[in-house]
Amino acid sequence: MSPTSRHPADGKKPVTVFGPDFPFAFDDWIEHPAGLGVIPEHHHGAEVAIVGAGIAGLVAAYELMKLGLRPVVYEASKMGGRLRSQKFEGTEEIVAELGGMRFPVSSTAFYHYVDKLGLKTKPFPNPLTPASGSTVIDLEGETYYAQSLSDLPALFQEVADAWADALEEGARFGDIQQAIRDRDVPRLKELWNTLVPLWDDRTFYDFVATSKAFAQLSFHHREVFGQVGFGTGGWDSDFPNSMLEIFRVVMTNCDDHQHLVIGGVEQVPLGLWKHAPERCAHWPAGTSLASLHRGAPRGGVKKIARAADGRFAVTDHWDDTRHYAAVLTTCQSWLLTTQIECEETLFSQKMWMALDRTRYMQSSKTFVMVDRPFWKDKDPETGRDLMSMTLTDRLTRGTYLFDHGDDKPGVICLSYAWMSDALKMLPHPVEKRVKLALDALKKIYPKVDIAARIIGDPITVSWEADPYFLGAFKGALPGHYRYNQRMYAHFMQSALPDAQRGIFIAGDDVSWTPAWVEGAVQTSLNAVWGIMTHFDGYTHPENPGPGDVFDELGPIALSD
Repeated sequence: MSPTSRHPADGKKPVTVFGPDFPFAFDDWIEHPAGLGVIPEHHHGAEVAIVGAGIAGLVAAYELMKLGLRPVVYEASKMGGRLRSQKFEGTEEIVAELGGMRFPVSSTAFYHYVDKLGLKTKPFPNPLTPASGSTVIDLEGETYYAQSLSDLPALFQEVADAWADALEEGARFGDIQQAIRDRDVPRLKELWNTLVPLWDDRTFYDFVATSKAFAQLSFHHREVFGQVGFGTGGWDSDFPNSMLEIFRVVMTNCDDHQHLVIGGVEQVPLGLWKHAPERCAHWPAGTSLASLHRGAPRGGVKKIARAADGRFAVTDHWDDTRHYAAVLTTCQSWLLTTQIECEETLFSQKMWMALDRTRYMQSSKTFVMVDRPFWKDKDPETGRDLMSMTLTDRLTRGTYLFDHGDDKPGVICLSYAWMSDALKMLPHPVEKRVKLALDALKKIYPKVDIAARIIGDPITVSWEADPYFLGAFKGALPGHYRYNQRMYAHFMQSALPDAQRGIFIAGDDVSWTPAWVEGAVQTSLNAVWGIMTHFDGYTHPENPGPGDVFDELGPIALSD
């Protein structure tokens, strides 16, 4: 799909992930014809260590290569990070999206790279959207079939209205979204900075339960909101999180108008690895990250320390040590104390507090491939689809259906669950996970024999069981704003002591919008600016970068 077709044709300016904490136009910066900046020629070819080959690491490596530096990428596990598309055996384009799978069209910096690589997208089959065809909500043993919200009992419309009213009353939702649409920085900062001290230490559930809109309804309304929610599904896994995190998601439309990448999102990071930029300082035409690495990244990092020559000594799993003037770590922050021996003096104790207090959410998915998209067949008795996108309070929680065409196998994500629901799956092998899911779905669809349709081997993931991830994504708790602010602002290093300069952090858990790829891309671009500046580089006057305006536009700091 073309970039313009991703936006609703309502004539309005689009909502994008523009702030609200740091309202900087990353999409404009990376698309400006002047480029991101210039690094002095005497630094061209200088090596920079990039720890982690996920989307944050590869975006940074790609842009730093364009500036004339030589990124050296280290990867301990699998390239792509949590943009992981696993092919079903015997197929080419039919995948299970084990990590990120639905990408809001508001993620404009991310889609810059999707479009650069010529990848195609289409709407994700979320509940109650045309892409899903139909939705089944199964709660407390009652099953409801719908093609739109109006097909459901009044209870569900009441919940949807209460959520919209609560956001408007408690956060001036409409005003903030308009400021984002207009990219009205003063207005957006005024509105958002008022909310930060009010809601940093209060939970999502607190917001819902104390709002006037929900207070006049029953507990069952809150329960339904938690179980099935609206947009992407149930919200209860996020109920303990800081309400600021939820505000960011809904204000930037991360929970709405989502697409999938046809053939798998892993094509984005792997595409950046292989792509030769149109313009590249220092390097000859046709240079790519893959060619600079002779085809493969270096192995995982086991130690980062300050060397006697003042540079960074990075040691890989094979005890090979190399020295660099700068290092970017894009791995999850806990790995700096569990998998990597990172010299303590490289970060302040307050930064270590922030890195170690990052809280990760569990996530489990189980996929099967079926012979065809049989769910589109009609039940002869009811005329309804045989099976639908399904939200339930049963073990599966969310079941998604992926149609690749009538003449191709289909894919069912039998279960997508978070937190305690994901932990229920943790000890079980894939066969048991499939059986548990099928048993739960049989109670919703007693006449449908899903098992008879399964072909090939199922695929599953529990991100918390992976030693290189330890969880799926960050979920900030109340009181975590200060930690996030420290991590996000770390790329601004002019005030740091010399011993702490030159090592940068980026990725999902550094961002303000964890679980959404745009945050990883934006923090990566912050780090690009920081590393460019570290090498005495500078931006074009007509295209200032994030660090050039950070003192003016950056997130407010709450007192300690």
